[in-house]
Amino acid sequence: MKFIFPQNYNFKHKILGIIDPHTAIFNIIWYAFIFCLTSLIFDNLNIKICFIIIFCLPLTLFSIVSLKQENILYVLLYISRFFLYNKVYLYYKKG
Repeated sequence: MKFIFPQNYNFKHKILGIIDPHTAIFNIIWYAFIFCLTSLIFDNLNIKICFIIIFCLPLTLFSIVSLKQENILYVLLYISRFFLYNKVYLYYKKG
């Protein structure tokens, strides 16, 4: 069986069809950092679980339901650039 892809089709490799490999690596590094941090700070298991859920679940959801399947590192870079160099893009017309 042969599949014919148009030339303008943008083919990207994804893990399980939903997550970009660079995003998955970034998520794993973030999860390891949060896990090590919670292991050092907290002793209670319930507090550890809540802390991990609070800081890891939003990133996971944002990675899966990202903006047009964009790489999460680029999205974070765009957001940081906006906060550093924000300008007013709407101008009022005098008159």
